Amino acid sequence: MSVAPHVYDKDRRYAVLVVDMLYDFVYGKIKTDRALPIIPKSGELADSARSANIPVFYPNDSHTRRDFEIQRWGEHAMRGTKGAKVISALRPRKRDVEIPKTTYSSFHDTRLEKDLKKAYDGKGANTLILAGLHADCCVRHTCADAFFKGYETIVAEDAVNSFTELQYLTGLQYVKFWYLTDVLPTKKVTKLF
Repeated sequence: MSVAPHVYDKDRRYAVLVVDMLYDFVYGKIKTDRALPIIPKSGELADSARSANIPVFYPNDSHTRRDFEIQRWGEHAMRGTKGAKVISALRPRKRDVEIPKTTYSSFHDTRLEKDLKKAYDGKGANTLILAGLHADCCVRHTCADAFFKGYETIVAEDAVNSFTELQYLTGLQYVKFWYLTDVLPTKKVTKLF
């Protein structure tokens, strides 16, 4: 079993990422009813972060017909449509940053890393806390790229989900083992702030 590295314990700088909590993922074209129970916990996490002056990011699918991912999932979260908007219960606030993405990872061909490095007066965030959809896909691939780039990660286990319980559990187990991600309930995560 892996153990998270805790490299940054003496200088922890968090950022919260609420991934793909969009109309098409929750209520629309590729919806899962399993998204509904994570809405309150995702909101609690984001609100607690804001109260502690921790930056909140919304990496979200924002597709065009040219995006390769459309071949797998069909048209969803198409740029400029309601389906590509964050659900109203989790709407970004004025200081939050929306990060459009065209594939699973929140880092791949996005400005996320650049914006993370601006946080904390240019010192940059070093620990990412993830909520949203899907534990075995976009959350997992974001944890992978975060690990490759030297960020520690925490997944709020009750603020993420997947299409099935097996996918959810597999996703959490994978990031915990391979990327040394801490997997904690939101209540424990918010106590870190």
